[in-house]
Amino acid sequence: MVKVLVTGATGFVGKAVIEELLSESYSVKALVRQPSEFLPLIVEQVVVGDLADFNLRDFGGLVRKAFKDVDVIVHAAARAHIMNEDSSDPLAQFRKVNRDVTLLLAHLAAESGIKRFVFLSSIKVNGENSLPGKPFKPDDSNIPDDPYALSKYEAEQGLLSMAKETEMEVVIIRPPLVYGPGVKGNFNSIMKWANMPLPLPFGAIHNRRSLVALDNLVSLVNLCVNRENSFKAANQVLLISDCNDISTTQLFEKVRQVLDYRFKFVSKAWLLPVPVCILIFLLKVLGKAEISKRLIGSLQVDNSKTNELLGWKPVVSMDEQLEKMSADFKKMN
Repeated sequence: MVKVLVTGATGFVGKAVIEELLSESYSVKALVRQPSEFLPLIVEQVVVGDLADFNLRDFGGLVRKAFKDVDVIVHAAARAHIMNEDSSDPLAQFRKVNRDVTLLLAHLAAESGIKRFVFLSSIKVNGENSLPGKPFKPDDSNIPDDPYALSKYEAEQGLLSMAKETEMEVVIIRPPLVYGPGVKGNFNSIMKWANMPLPLPFGAIHNRRSLVALDNLVSLVNLCVNRENSFKAANQVLLISDCNDISTTQLFEKVRQVLDYRFKFVSKAWLLPVPVCILIFLLKVLGKAEISKRLIGSLQVDNSKTNELLGWKPVVSMDEQLEKMSADFKKMN
């Protein structure tokens, strides 16, 4: 039986990956900060504390022992992009977890004879916004200046170098914004805004953005864990999306519709067509210039390489994933 070790196992993506792997009858281990009651009992938990404190001296022996019978690692743990950063040196903090710990784990994995290391990176490595008609591609040349994205880029470079020097295969997946039941962050904010009895100034945004449903991302991870079915993925960078780019305005409309908007006198999304130039100005005045990049800018992904190389296709549509999220959102709100 193939054994898979998952890091970030209690996170939004990690938990979904584990559920999928178990459904496919894989044996699963989880590298966790502390014992979790939310993971299935069948999952063996390896407690290593906070990855920010991870080091070879204190944890190397424990991890080597945990890696002995593992075939594939899915590395989903990371220091995520933080909107209200309070560190005096955010780049150093991102590098410590996203680059240094990643490469240390990969080094130990290669030493232990692990066959494949699947790394969940970020589309931010390609950039914050794509140009009209020029979606991001996996082989684009770009060195990001955002601390989070740079730490991911440096981890990718280290992994690809390691793949050339060892027998361990590396697969790098760069997802855009991931959405699904239990999502937090930006998409959760969108759902909360869309459910309020207020007009929203997002009715005239004609950008194009690629998103990826959690179910679709998990299906690609599951495919890459299966080395026989995804042998062409070895030492590749893969992009992923739902293959259905939409504007911010369309996204708000879809979310309001799927939430069955509770104010019955409003039958459609109540979105005011405020000109984009005014929106940008207002967000800058409010100190939210970064948010304007996400709401107004385009970010398109060309995942044709993933489709052609692996034969991968989305397993759910955006509407189907939003329906699942709606049920979850209504329970929590």
